[in-house]
Amino acid sequence: MAASLSIAGIRKVFGKGAHAVEVLQRIDIDVAPGEFLILVGPSGCGKSTLLNIIAGLEDPTEGQVRIAGKDVIGVAPAQRDIAMVFQSYALYPTMSVAENMGFALEMRKVPKAQRVQRVAKVAAMLQIEHLLERKPSQLSGGQRQRVAMGRALARDPQLFLFDEPLSNLDAKLRVEMRAEIKRLHQVSGITSVYVTHDQIEAMTLGSRIAVMKDGVLQQIGTPEAIYSQPANLFVAGFIGSPTMNFIAGHAHATGDAASFSFEGGSLPLACPAATPLTLGVRPEHLHLAAQSAWRGQVTLVEPTGADTFVRVQTAAACVTVRTQPGTSVRVGDTVGLAVDAAHTVWFDTPSGKRIS
Repeated sequence: MAASLSIAGIRKVFGKGAHAVEVLQRIDIDVAPGEFLILVGPSGCGKSTLLNIIAGLEDPTEGQVRIAGKDVIGVAPAQRDIAMVFQSYALYPTMSVAENMGFALEMRKVPKAQRVQRVAKVAAMLQIEHLLERKPSQLSGGQRQRVAMGRALARDPQLFLFDEPLSNLDAKLRVEMRAEIKRLHQVSGITSVYVTHDQIEAMTLGSRIAVMKDGVLQQIGTPEAIYSQPANLFVAGFIGSPTMNFIAGHAHATGDAASFSFEGGSLPLACPAATPLTLGVRPEHLHLAAQSAWRGQVTLVEPTGADTFVRVQTAAACVTVRTQPGTSVRVGDTVGLAVDAAHTVWFDTPSGKRIS
């Protein structure tokens, strides 16, 4: 049965005195049974340290970690009923796939007949039944990662922890393995925490995303909420590919007419009265518009197949527009730009916080 996870007031400080570095600053997260939580952020933000604290590989300076309601601080990793999949596959090279997958069960003195049955069930789930007699050296990277997940699944843990498990795979295989991990979670229902710096993995895999920066939890929410209602400029710029466009400016009101003014232009947009402001707009909500007074020069055209991204240098900022494939614009063209008013996001420029 899936377990809940509660992280309360977790701090982690490395070093002492003047050399002390606080890498986690009072992190509070509750994960429901069966949920798939993503910890995402740039390198050095503290996400792997937090995962290691959940796993028992690190002790926090302060705070509590509860698994299924039980405080596990001070409890050995082996006693927490968790399974972890690492960036490196960490398979035993002299053991077969079946032996690797059943090793943890053997250490727990599970009878051989039960081990064989459990390994066969998990292998079928991962579609690697035909690989059970092979050694890790005879497997591809994707197959090794499946075996590493199978070894964790065979234990039937309360909690599944992933530490950037796809980082060593090529782009095509990462896409395939993302789908595999998502399917695996849907089948198993095991509560999972997944660490990544890849925001595409975060958006496609998680039921909720926790965005971290410099040891501080910036925002936690569904992928849709994180994408459309980012808490601040950092989250808005980190989540989304290509990144959100930002234009700094000021609100203006003349009678009943509101507008947003910025270097080199003005847009008739209803915007907050706070000033100075930063307008955030996703590439798919920024359009090429021949008649618009807001203009810029095309500096790059990137066809990706389903979409074409056009980068335009304006006086206010360099912005990216998502267009249909086969666009006729070329590098050096001067184009007009228009904003979809229904999909604007506003930020207080000094603080960087989103204005509701």
